[in-house]
Amino acid sequence: MNLKEIQEVLNLKLVTKSTNLDRDVRGGYVSDLLSWVMAHAKENEVWITIQSHQNIVAVASLLNLAAIIVAENVNIEENTLKKAEEENIPIYSSEKSIFELCGILYNLLSRESK
Repeated sequence: MNLKEIQEVLNLKLVTKSTNLDRDVRGGYVSDLLSWVMAHAKENEVWITIQSHQNIVAVASLLNLAAIIVAENVNIEENTLKKAEEENIPIYSSEKSIFELCGILYNLLSRESK
C-alpha cells in the first residue's frame, strides 16, 4: 500500500509540499521517544507520533521512513515542515488519536500482507 492510499483511508491531511506519495509502506511504528524510534523503527515504515519539532525529520531521514503522521491535532512547527520538504519526508496531520490510527493502519497493512 502506498502513502496516497493510506492518506485516503486514514483521512490524513498532508501538511508538507513536494514529497513522494507513491512510496510503498511496509509497516508502522509508534513512539514519542526519539532514541527509541531510532533503535526500533525500520525503513519504509510510517511513524506515528505527537512530537512536532524539527528533530522528528532528522530521525525519519536517518531511518529512511516513508512518512510521519502527527496525531491528535498537534500543531506542527513551521521549521519542521520546511526541513521535511528539504528531506522529502511527507508529514501528515490527523485529528484521530494514536490508538485509532494504529488500529486502522495495522488492519490495512496486515490485510495486504496476506
